[in-house]
Amino acid sequence: MGQGTEIQFERIGDLELAATRLFAAPAPAVFAAWTQPDLMMQWWAPKSMGVPLRACEMDVRTGGQYRLEFGQDAENSMAFVGRYLEAEPPHRLVWTNEETGDGAVTTVTFEDQGGGTRLVFHERYPTREARDEACAGMEGGLAEQFAQLDDLLRG
Repeated sequence: MGQGTEIQFERIGDLELAATRLFAAPAPAVFAAWTQPDLMMQWWAPKSMGVPLRACEMDVRTGGQYRLEFGQDAENSMAFVGRYLEAEPPHRLVWTNEETGDGAVTTVTFEDQGGGTRLVFHERYPTREARDEACAGMEGGLAEQFAQLDDLLRG
């Protein structure tokens, strides 16, 4: 399977972007890291930003909701919220990003590949401008997040 540390980024049309990476862990373990709050809190916030994930509420089922709160304390925090459109353990998650009016719909797929997992992170935005704005810092941030996820899975 190889090391799998390289992320392949792709812009698709005017509204979409995708990132693909291999992880040396089985799909159920990778899926769990995306759906269990205690695990998600260990890897989701890029450490270089210095803003920890301080709260994580996830009702991972079709129609369920999530709330992720970043910040040093309650007075200086920002929340990301949405709902799950699909939850198919351990193969697929689809959720909305509702903290702004131009949030994406995110789809993450987990495909078994030779004892590891091929993960595809895909976002569809309502406008090209929203996609381009999200892309501005995403490649570095997502690469760091995925490296942190890899560390968690290997640990």
